[in-house]
Amino acid sequence: MARTIQSLERAAAVLRLLAGGERRLGLSDISSAIGLAKGTTHGILRTLQQEGFVEQDPASGRYQLGAELLRLGNSYLDVHELRARALVWTDDLARSSGESVYLGVLHQQGVLIVHHVFRPDDSRQVLEVGAMHPLYSTALGKVLCAYDPVAHSEVAEVEREPLTPHTVTGADAFEKALELTRARGWAVDVEETWEGVASVAAPVHDRRRMPVGSVGITGAVERVCQDGVVRPEIVAAVRDCARAVSRDLGAGRF
Repeated sequence: MARTIQSLERAAAVLRLLAGGERRLGLSDISSAIGLAKGTTHGILRTLQQEGFVEQDPASGRYQLGAELLRLGNSYLDVHELRARALVWTDDLARSSGESVYLGVLHQQGVLIVHHVFRPDDSRQVLEVGAMHPLYSTALGKVLCAYDPVAHSEVAEVEREPLTPHTVTGADAFEKALELTRARGWAVDVEETWEGVASVAAPVHDRRRMPVGSVGITGAVERVCQDGVVRPEIVAAVRDCARAVSRDLGAGRF
């Protein structure tokens, strides 16, 4: 087994700490949290600061993530031609549906959100770009599992824990849900991931007609569904968006 580089592991620990804790942390807080001497920690922080991955507040002396790290993260997302091609169409979908729109891709055993358009109202919302959503319970994930063999094999290794009383966890029931998704060309999640929330998603294909992601809307059940059934106009809008993005990726007509 290849040996790891300790200095990189320590630097990664610092970055994770700054990403997951308070907005700014002092040297003592960081060194205590990662279990290193202040001198060693300061050396790591100084190097990260020189590279732009960490910034130090001049007034307080506390550290936070730097702009270079954000640039790299955005660069990772921007290399997806999928995201670039979807920008206009997802904006249109948010306006026409009145709901939040998400664009997701397979990442390990989950759905990585690479683009998020806020619901077009004045409500307080949190940007979820970079967030990981469950592969087995979300509409975005079901679409990937239904059309992408790699996603299907990944979800087979996931322990499908019930996130709500409505989550489909049984192997047979889950496969039937995927069959239904393939038959009608879209997937639905009604309170399977979050209670009171429903989502609809459809697949996006590239010029090789390979599935490269999924796009969908998420909103309150009472807005997305009517009498327990997803509103047909929302399904149509999501599918139109997915087709438009696929066409822009060179997939042609579906």
